[in-house]
Amino acid sequence: MIRKRILTLLLCSTAFVLQPLLATEPSKIRLAAEDSWPPFADSSGHGLSHRLVKLAYATESIEVESVVVPYNRGLHLTEQSKVNAVFNVAKQQSTEGRFLFGNEPLFIASASFYQLTKREPIAADKWSLPPGIRVGIMRGYEYGDEFDALPNIVLWVADNQYQLLNLLLTHKLDAVVMYDKVAAEFLASTGVASEVYPVFNNHTSELYLAFDKNSASSIPLAAALDRGLRRLKQNGEYQKLLAQIGHATKTQ
Repeated sequence: MIRKRILTLLLCSTAFVLQPLLATEPSKIRLAAEDSWPPFADSSGHGLSHRLVKLAYATESIEVESVVVPYNRGLHLTEQSKVNAVFNVAKQQSTEGRFLFGNEPLFIASASFYQLTKREPIAADKWSLPPGIRVGIMRGYEYGDEFDALPNIVLWVADNQYQLLNLLLTHKLDAVVMYDKVAAEFLASTGVASEVYPVFNNHTSELYLAFDKNSASSIPLAAALDRGLRRLKQNGEYQKLLAQIGHATKTQ
């Protein structure tokens, strides 16, 4: 009888401790959103990633607040625990040690080497690039685990897409690496679509919301996003959203 009473007291005590923990499930998330990656995210805080993340979290009754910053700044803000997460991050060796990722990617996106149409192709593929070739990339971006192993490249780092394109158009670079959907947007908006073309693929990445590894709220927030994304895929809203930028950007 005494043992039963002790067991009952222990169970009550455990329930008392767990109750506030269960009640503190996050109801809001603060994100760093890139300012120069349309159609996924732009300087006005709009884009496909914004809409998708808000829709997914709305199914979990979680409010989304975004701060629009350069991509590299968003990564640092997340690591400094000033925001909960940053979106459109590729999961690869260089990022998995820095951030916590959920199971459901936001998108799958491909990137290519782009060059001027008036020039002969710079190479047959990325592994046969000639020595000393000048290649432009964006500061802080991920370009796949293979990119750092490419021989012969002289890297130039730009702070925004306009600077990257300008360096190519003024012959200061031989090629730039751009994500294809983003490149299509910028080439069209700047009126130089006929002057620049993708010569060969660099990589394809799954893009995620990358969470602060040091925050206790990151695990439940990542789990909530996973549930929301799965729900959107099941009800067809996810597919409708992707259709807004065509059929080339799809996830499995």
